[in-house]
Amino acid sequence: MSTKSEISDQFVMWNDALQTGNPDNVVACYAADAILLPTVSAKVRHNHDEIRDYFAHFLSKKPNGRITEQNIRIYDNIAINSGLYTFSLMDDGGHTDVDARFTFVYRKYEDGWLIIEHHSSILPA
Repeated sequence: MSTKSEISDQFVMWNDALQTGNPDNVVACYAADAILLPTVSAKVRHNHDEIRDYFAHFLSKKPNGRITEQNIRIYDNIAINSGLYTFSLMDDGGHTDVDARFTFVYRKYEDGWLIIEHHSSILPA
C-alpha cells in the first residue's frame, strides 16, 4: 500500500531533477504518454520530446519549487497531488517568486511512480 509520504516524495524528486538543470532528468519523471499543461507556456505538451522542449527553456530560469499546500489522494496505482506551490525563478532583475496552482497525477509502474498528468497555472491575484 502506497503512503502519502511516498507521493509527497515524488515532488521532491521532480524538484531535485529541476535543480540539475538537465531537461532529460526532468523528463525521466514523466511517463512516455504524459500530458503537461505548463505554467509559462500556452502549448499543451503530449510526449517526452515536447516536455523536454518546455523544460529546456524553463530550466534557464533556474527554478526551485516549494509546496505551500498539498492534497494527496491515492487510488490503487493512481495518485493525485494537488495544491499550491511557489517557484523562485532567476531573471534579469534577480530572483522572482511565482505562486501557482498544481495538479500532479501519478501512476505506479513496476519500477516506481511516474507523472502521467501535470497541470500548473499561475495563481490569480
